[in-house]
Amino acid sequence: MKHLFIVNPVAGDRDKSPEIRQRVAEAFRGRQEPYEVYVTTAPMDAADKIRLEADKGEHLRVYACGGDGTFNECVCGAAGRENVAVCPFPTGTGNDFCRMFGEEKDLFRDLEALLEGSEQVIDLIDCNGRACANICSVGVDARIAADVHRYSNIPLIGGATGYVVSAMVNMFKGIATPMQIRCGDFAWDAKTSLICACNGRYYGGGFNPSRDARPDDGLMDVYIVKKVNLLQFAALIGKYAAGQADQLPQYITHFRTAEPISIRCGGQDVGNVDGEPMPDTKFEIRLLPGALRLVVPRGMKFFG
Repeated sequence: MKHLFIVNPVAGDRDKSPEIRQRVAEAFRGRQEPYEVYVTTAPMDAADKIRLEADKGEHLRVYACGGDGTFNECVCGAAGRENVAVCPFPTGTGNDFCRMFGEEKDLFRDLEALLEGSEQVIDLIDCNGRACANICSVGVDARIAADVHRYSNIPLIGGATGYVVSAMVNMFKGIATPMQIRCGDFAWDAKTSLICACNGRYYGGGFNPSRDARPDDGLMDVYIVKKVNLLQFAALIGKYAAGQADQLPQYITHFRTAEPISIRCGGQDVGNVDGEPMPDTKFEIRLLPGALRLVVPRGMKFFG
């Protein structure tokens, strides 16, 4: 078995590849299994590297050293490959996928626990051909996230303030847009604020629409937020972010499904796939049962 550490040098506030190389070298001192530390050079470079290594036929364990974007690229490369297992190895301040595991989330930062971990088959979501391990959404939340970088680089605005500015700008542009949504017998044709399909529980740096979504249950938790005005949005967003969407049935429709979801927008809108923006006019979202092998850290009890 080979261990492959994918390092994103632009994740977080600085390039952490030297520290990661040192940690990995120390962890493998005395171990016989081969390993490689690979620093990415372009978007989706990680996925290409994983496919190249997987095609050699050897069992491969991949550690995504970065944030949610790095983990997503690794998931895209590992999806559907039985000889590849992948996990996040967060090197920044947060990782939304890991938040799902509650108090056990920091086990993904324990390199020894990862190296001695087991493997668990989990589901993925496919959105327009891109794999997603955590949450996929379309609408105002994705538009806000996609625009954050426009404001974060402005002096005196960076960081969390950039997110607030992006939210305010998008609120005044308009919250809801026309969407035609189909999922099995469910049909919806109206202006819609957002639709969110959950395989995990957290996104957007801490939004928690689903308190009990699981990546291994063969279902997506789907939330559809109807057209709302600014005051209504301000009133409901806190409950939506805290996993209390079911308390607002007049605004939010919630169901669980394994059926594919088809979304047709009135014009170009923005999708969010594990935090990565995806602009398009239509979105096809479907569940991929058992499509990924996840490395589970030693000592984790989440999967029982």
